Amino acid sequence: MSSFTEPLIVEVIQKERRPFRVVRPFVYAAGAPDSGHLLIVPPGFETDFASVPFGFRWLVPIVGRHGKAAVLHDWLYASKLMPRRMADDLFLEAMTVLGVRPWRRYLAYWSVRLFGRRAWCKAEPVRKSRIH
Repeated sequence: MSSFTEPLIVEVIQKERRPFRVVRPFVYAAGAPDSGHLLIVPPGFETDFASVPFGFRWLVPIVGRHGKAAVLHDWLYASKLMPRRMADDLFLEAMTVLGVRPWRRYLAYWSVRLFGRRAWCKAEPVRKSRIH
């Protein structure tokens, strides 16, 4: 079973587009506990948590139970360590691990599937961490 193995620690940096910065490495272990597949979001990565249009934030807030999955997803888009579909599927898996209600996680998942292509193509390159 996949899991987040480290707490997510961010600092507010007051930027308009990406107002938060990851302070310590943030780790998601994908797959079985002994699989060794680790996705490591490096310190210094800047995020906006969930990219939700203003008018819909009452339905899906920027920060919430899904926050760790949103930061992981932002990093997967920026690092391009895997194809977009795989990054979106990991976002859904991570929200499931976090216990996000099914209606909210599928709404978030289908939002990135339907509208995430632009963000994928515009993502600014970042220092790649490692995938084990």
